[in-house]
Amino acid sequence: MQVGTLAIDDDELVERFVRASGPGGQNVNKVATAVELRFDIAGSPSLPEAVRVRLLARRDRRVTAEGVLVIAAQRFRTQERNREDARERLARFLEAGLHVPKPRIATKPSRGAKERRLGEKRSRATIKQGRGGRGWE
Repeated sequence: MQVGTLAIDDDELVERFVRASGPGGQNVNKVATAVELRFDIAGSPSLPEAVRVRLLARRDRRVTAEGVLVIAAQRFRTQERNREDARERLARFLEAGLHVPKPRIATKPSRGAKERRLGEKRSRATIKQGRGGRGWE
């Protein structure tokens, strides 16, 4: 399996075929069309260390505590289409790990921006001060 510059062997992927839930008529009770794809992120020799760390750091409910990604695909009625769907979703997940996020550069507001903000606060305060009900007698 090829994802960008990354190549993953098919023997690193564990596929299990189970019966799908939902619509499908009588077929749903007989044929195991749903695919459960497992990929061991923590123990994969194909992943560079930086990508592995980024993928394991993601807050994703599909990643177990042991570092295994579990993708369940049962959108389609055929086993082959579900298998392709699971592999596409795995590829998208891995592509997200290949992307290195840009570090955030902390900035400060300019002096003019601070003065404008404080001036606006002062003018709001005077408007509200004028709404007071004093001096009506």
